Amino acid sequence: METIRLNHTGAAVEDIQQRLVLVDCLTEADVDGVFGPKTIQALRAFCRKAGIPESDEVTDKVWSSLVDASYSLGDRTLYLRMPYLHGHDVAELQRALGALGFACGADDGIFGAHTELALRKFQMNMGLPEDGIAGAYTYATLRNLHHSWEGKEAVREPERLGFARAAAVLEKTAICLFGTQPFTRSVAGRMSNLALATNPTSKVTSAESLLVPPDATMTLVRIVLPDEKTEGIPRIAYSEDDSLYLRIRTALSGLEPGQRRLVAVELPGVVWFDAGEDRSAQHYAITLLDALCSALR
Repeated sequence: METIRLNHTGAAVEDIQQRLVLVDCLTEADVDGVFGPKTIQALRAFCRKAGIPESDEVTDKVWSSLVDASYSLGDRTLYLRMPYLHGHDVAELQRALGALGFACGADDGIFGAHTELALRKFQMNMGLPEDGIAGAYTYATLRNLHHSWEGKEAVREPERLGFARAAAVLEKTAICLFGTQPFTRSVAGRMSNLALATNPTSKVTSAESLLVPPDATMTLVRIVLPDEKTEGIPRIAYSEDDSLYLRIRTALSGLEPGQRRLVAVELPGVVWFDAGEDRSAQHYAITLLDALCSALR
């Protein structure tokens, strides 16, 4: 591009000024299409904020930095390509995913392999096509969840509930746990037994313990193994880290009013380390119930 400097005028200057407004370095009242002292002052402030050498002119390098900084989440489709897409919108996406429990690595504003993987996990978690592309459906889902991530940092270790608070949580939401294979049915049954032992009035139960079919107000949580299909519903990948509760909360929060309240939790297999199936099922039941209680608090 042609370098823009003092006393230049026209649409290109107005575009620069509008972008300086977007990055909070210029006021809307100062957008006049004239590259004067106020615009230069704003440009210097932007350079300092962006960590590049101060400049009184808009060179190719300054323009590239200004464009990157003026993108907002949803302005463009983001995906993995070479060279990598980068900008403020990518950093916003990384912060949102991190706060929802899907770590991207550093919030560096670069859409690399770690960001694509986190995005795919988020999409699976929300029942979206797992294409690793941040487009209309992904942005709509993020907007619906804005209260869960705006102004918040990446997931940190949650405060443990303790017996009394966990007991109170179990009374709040009616949840039916179920599996379609022997191992997953065992995990669901053990979770139900643990919930009942924690609070005799628990509303968390297994399908096999229900005396009547679950009604429309009940949330259904299906325990699945990797080879089971669950197309079109949120699918939460089990993990031993402290983001599991947050990813469960994200999936439940993303359910629309009137939508069937069904999510799936995918276990990594039927064996936890070198433990037998019974001990493995008990371990998964304990950690999943703990995460579920934290998600519902």
